[in-house]
Amino acid sequence: MKNLKTLLIATLVSGLTFLYACGPSNGGSDSENTTTTAPAATADIDPAAKSDSKGVGKFTDVKLTAIDPAMADKGMVVFNAKCAACHKVTDQKVVGPGLLGVTKRRTPEWIMNQITNPVEMEAKDPVGQALLAKHLTQMTFQNVTDDETRQILEYLRKNDSK
Repeated sequence: MKNLKTLLIATLVSGLTFLYACGPSNGGSDSENTTTTAPAATADIDPAAKSDSKGVGKFTDVKLTAIDPAMADKGMVVFNAKCAACHKVTDQKVVGPGLLGVTKRRTPEWIMNQITNPVEMEAKDPVGQALLAKHLTQMTFQNVTDDETRQILEYLRKNDSK
């Protein structure tokens, strides 16, 4: 009986997390968060290709050192709470793209700007626009702090180093 209750609670929490993570969360209107088309100019951009763009946002110069395992562990916790409902760290697409190899295709600045500024990135950044055109779902802001964003980046770096 105890295992059944635990399973039921885990299922309920997972479902609520999924609904929360994929819904509008930046205080804007639904139409602002669910853009499903991108400008035609993005047709020439392969969203899977490597890009040196830093994106659009406050992160313009991120200095990386050796992977910090403790920071990566914190990033895994944040990722599982705020990102895992829509993304996997494999190449498997869920709602959004699989993130395997993302740190090899994108600059640290681009990744951090996408996490903290997804609406503007997908409106103004050519790679962000191409991703939106391919996946047809606007990434929503998950109220991730700058420190949490850096932790997620470290987790993705650790995942890509395997």
